[in-house]
Amino acid sequence: MEFGTIEREIYVEASPEIVFEVVSSPDHLKQWWPDDARYDPTPGSTGEIVFGDPNAGGAVVPFTVVDAQPPRRFSFRWTQPAGEVAAEGNSLLVTFDLTPSRGGTLLRMTETGFREMGWEIAVLEQQYREHVTGWDFYLPRLASYAATVEVPA
Repeated sequence: MEFGTIEREIYVEASPEIVFEVVSSPDHLKQWWPDDARYDPTPGSTGEIVFGDPNAGGAVVPFTVVDAQPPRRFSFRWTQPAGEVAAEGNSLLVTFDLTPSRGGTLLRMTETGFREMGWEIAVLEQQYREHVTGWDFYLPRLASYAATVEVPA
């Protein structure tokens, strides 16, 4: 394995406009992925996502919005060391590309940057496998949740 890129495609029974909101809005994001999310969904915005209780071993992960092109693409960098600006080599890049398909949306998620992190091979393999497991768990949750979201009036 090359441990460089994770790619997943999933069909979502919701319009690209709704799916874009579900992958970009902190209020929607925390319905299917992290326990909390604090950021502005505009390019250059920084914030954090939270998994579990930070006071009980949970994780607060830095989050930087890279690109937002409603309703086609949303991307962000995450996992950089606290206090550092997210860039290639110190963070992972996640991109959601949305394409209208059969009355819904084909969502393509790509996560890159694993090899550029400079991790020793055992850490690289562990991080890559953890992210594969995570996306395989969370993307179906995204699809189920997006199918319940109503179009704003």
